[in-house]
Amino acid sequence: MKQTITRTIFASFAAFTMAIIPVYGEKIDNKVTLIAEPPALIGELSFSQFNALLPIPSPTPERVVSRINVVVTAYSSTPEQTDDTPFITASGTMVRKGIVAANFLPIGTRIKLPDIYGNTIFVVEDRMHPRKHYMVDIWFASYTEAKEFGAKTTYVEVLEG
Repeated sequence: MKQTITRTIFASFAAFTMAIIPVYGEKIDNKVTLIAEPPALIGELSFSQFNALLPIPSPTPERVVSRINVVVTAYSSTPEQTDDTPFITASGTMVRKGIVAANFLPIGTRIKLPDIYGNTIFVVEDRMHPRKHYMVDIWFASYTEAKEFGAKTTYVEVLEG
């Protein structure tokens, strides 16, 4: 006897996004045969030929609220460049790729450095010496990387939100 069944597959995505993907099939002799493929696009998930989940860029680009000329420098978690807690930012998080220090922006501000890093988004989670104004300090994992980066004059794009 031929019987149509419906199963639902749950797939999780990086930011805990959940998608419900219906998969239709026929049950013949206790075996399920798929008769329809899942849709090509559901929410923020995409399917390749092998049904691998791939992120889809946001349909609306990040809105830039201001552009500010700055000097961009680099630092690493060495005692010579930080206080007595070299791996903890001013916001209380651990240092990691994508973290910057800046005094002129609130903690949590998202910025881009388009001339240097294109569309990469950085988050202000650390502070610099109080005498530093309109400077952005990018965290690097090693002193050598920070030293090689040097100092550059450019602008930051401050993102909405």
